[in-house]
Amino acid sequence: MKKDQKESLALRFLYQTIPGRMMLRILISPWISQSAGKVLDSRYSAGLIPFFTRMCNISVKDMEIPEQGFPSFNAFFCRNRINRGNFIPSDKILYAPCDGYLCRIPIWENTIYDIKHTKFTLEELLKDRKLARKFYGGTALVFRLCPEHFHRYSFAANSKVMAARRIPGIFHCVRPIATEKYRVYAENTREYQIMKSDEFGYLVQMEIGALLIGRISNLPLQDKNVKAGKEKGYFEYGGSTVVVLIQKGKAEFYKNIEKELFDGREISIREGTKICFSKG
Repeated sequence: MKKDQKESLALRFLYQTIPGRMMLRILISPWISQSAGKVLDSRYSAGLIPFFTRMCNISVKDMEIPEQGFPSFNAFFCRNRINRGNFIPSDKILYAPCDGYLCRIPIWENTIYDIKHTKFTLEELLKDRKLARKFYGGTALVFRLCPEHFHRYSFAANSKVMAARRIPGIFHCVRPIATEKYRVYAENTREYQIMKSDEFGYLVQMEIGALLIGRISNLPLQDKNVKAGKEKGYFEYGGSTVVVLIQKGKAEFYKNIEKELFDGREISIREGTKICFSKG
């Protein structure tokens, strides 16, 4: 049986059977995620690394490897790439903040949005009606990370961080079978920064946790003025998502990206790829 088929059967059990849903109530509790995090931080978890690299077909050629090897599974999962991306200093460019699968979704007022089978309003996602209104008519960029991706992320654009917010929640996985039943993005723990750019106006960059990710590790800021490509943080074990909100009329997609994202398509993207440029 293929890996995807095995995962699908396991998720079907959790979300579509009574015993599975009883088990899920325990699994989505924060203390379970915290406990799993402690196990994956331990030196004993390093034994999982060879199995994981084979299962996810992960190449070691472009990752930074400590001289003594990775001390734990989480240290491996949060691994860094030798060359993280080609960020050219410019106020006029918005870059992909991470590796993953990218789709774009238009933001309209009073509309229910469906991101990877998850329905919510922008107001629910942000827990802030006034902030949501700033982005009506704009665009949401959704970067979906899978276990094989590098799970470090950077700032998408040169900007000033105006405010930061953490919204606690419970931890569901982001696979479609889960999102058909639960409003995953509206329930999962998430963190976001409100940023202001001379070229792009207001931006929001959000990180969303998933099942067995107890920690979204955003790094402390030494300076509120940040540059595109500056490391923002990293996810611990599991699939995760980064969302970037752009205001109406502030950005234009590069033609090659716009062509690939046509009609709601999802495309593979690498950190540092140029996504948009300022219309100013």
